[in-house]
Amino acid sequence: MRGLELPSQILIIYLLLHLRYIGLIFSSPVFTATMSPAPFRYIFAVLLTASSIAIIKTDTIPLIFFDGVISLGILAIRELFIGVALGFVSALPLYALQVAGELTGTATGFSMAQVMDPSSQTQTSLYGQLYYLIALWMYFHWNGHLIMIRALVESLKLVPLGQVNFLPSGDLSLARWIQELFTLAVRMVIPFYCALVLSDIGLGFLARTVPQMNIFVVGLPVKVMLGFMVLAVVLPLTMDFIFTKFEKWVEFALAVLLFWK
Repeated sequence: MRGLELPSQILIIYLLLHLRYIGLIFSSPVFTATMSPAPFRYIFAVLLTASSIAIIKTDTIPLIFFDGVISLGILAIRELFIGVALGFVSALPLYALQVAGELTGTATGFSMAQVMDPSSQTQTSLYGQLYYLIALWMYFHWNGHLIMIRALVESLKLVPLGQVNFLPSGDLSLARWIQELFTLAVRMVIPFYCALVLSDIGLGFLARTVPQMNIFVVGLPVKVMLGFMVLAVVLPLTMDFIFTKFEKWVEFALAVLLFWK
């Protein structure tokens, strides 16, 4: 960094680290779904950046990248994308729960009733919102927010500040991310589909034995009641299943960050 004094160098390093924290806090559902105002999340990112600046060794950062505006812009975009990638990829179990809730709501007839998701400002099903809020509460109960912050600190060791490889050797593994998203969602919704198939078979026998009964009027409340009964049994098991996936996908997100190394 030619012509800059040490305080200016530290300020630039601080701002680059700050962009990584901003990308994480404004992209991860763990932080955005708490409905805290954006200025509060920004101040939180400032405090986290100030607490992490001491672990960075400024003498190991190649200062040649700080020589011009273009190089600084490239580094700033890189740090922002690293934070966004870490927050988005590691939240796969939460997104899988939302997809599972949408599929369950469609199967049980609750897809007709939509509610507003205050965090994303979009319409979602009752089951999807219920799954998501319970999973988010359990995530904080398991100190998932601390795991995310620790993961970002670990990313400073895996992908140090100020180093850019213009020919990355890895890939973002987006295909695997999407595959695992739908695999987890289907595994969580299979009990509902099995129970509803059995109920359809029973209602079919009932329709053949009692033709006078309007099976369409009886079928909807039966499916709703059966869906709640299966939910009461499956939901605790689903949370235990998701608990084993959080740390795995945080590690996967850190592995994806090697693309930016």
